[in-house]
Amino acid sequence: MNYLQKNGVICSFLLTACMISNAQTVLRFGHTDQAAGARDAAANFFARAVEQLTQGRYTVEVLCCGKAGSDPKSVERLIGGDLDFTVSATGSYAPLVPTLNLSMLPFLVDNYAQGWKLYDESPWMQAQFAKAPAKGFRFLATWEAGFRSMTTKEPLNSPEDAKGKKLRTFPNEMMRWTLEAMGFNIQIMPLPEVYLAIQQGAVSGQENPVDTIYSNKFYEVAPHVTLTNHVYSPLPLAMSEKTWQKMSTEDQRAVTEAAIRTANFSRIHVVGNDDIQLKQMEKLGARIQYSPNTAAFRSASEMVYMKAREKYGADVDQLLEQARIVRKKYR
Repeated sequence: MNYLQKNGVICSFLLTACMISNAQTVLRFGHTDQAAGARDAAANFFARAVEQLTQGRYTVEVLCCGKAGSDPKSVERLIGGDLDFTVSATGSYAPLVPTLNLSMLPFLVDNYAQGWKLYDESPWMQAQFAKAPAKGFRFLATWEAGFRSMTTKEPLNSPEDAKGKKLRTFPNEMMRWTLEAMGFNIQIMPLPEVYLAIQQGAVSGQENPVDTIYSNKFYEVAPHVTLTNHVYSPLPLAMSEKTWQKMSTEDQRAVTEAAIRTANFSRIHVVGNDDIQLKQMEKLGARIQYSPNTAAFRSASEMVYMKAREKYGADVDQLLEQARIVRKKYR
């Protein structure tokens, strides 16, 4: 082998080694929000942060609009390791960590500041999140969706107006108990099917945070938007434990930092958009009920706490006490 041939082999080897060292691992992030929604905006912010903080060792492919499956299916796929991230309400994770159902109790907090403190600092909440790795996934940070409200075809001012109405929600025990206590008949269905179901009369309406109502245009088919704020519904970001364990400690720290940075972005984004989106919906024909009879909805929901105590025991009062402290401190 002559000099040029030898150097050609060496150069080829070095080039191959360099390409391998710079190879990117693609991680898949599935969620059910629309491309125009706050959840999708946060997912893409997170993707950019991960790539930046890992110096390009990892990139994140965002699959919006249910392309990776429904919320429950996405959680299932996390455990199997064929999906790396998802973000959803706590109720979607509750089949695996049942006590997280209690975070969906009605009227736990009254404003965003209270909700953030409860999710970030409550010992009870952190203890529930810590159960996840043993189930095949882990929580990295809590992103924002907002307070859940109603969109219905007919006016909804109090529980009297809910009686006999069929309302869509997602598969969660606490949510079902709450809505039934208010008088609704419940219909479970995936989010992408809801618009057509309302349009065709299969259900009278649905409940979700303002951003989800806006991005899915539910106000077009159910124009009465009633700000019940019956459940605070943030979005814990979850990661497959299988994916986590494959990462170096350095990359685990980087992904966690990206998740926390995105939580801050998500909270600012949603809080800043609530009023803008409500005003825009009004311009497009929605009728916003800003001051429904919240006391009546709260009163109707009281039986949910009793029912929860029967099933979950002391956990209910532990969470309620921590929520009470937060409400008192951050009025």
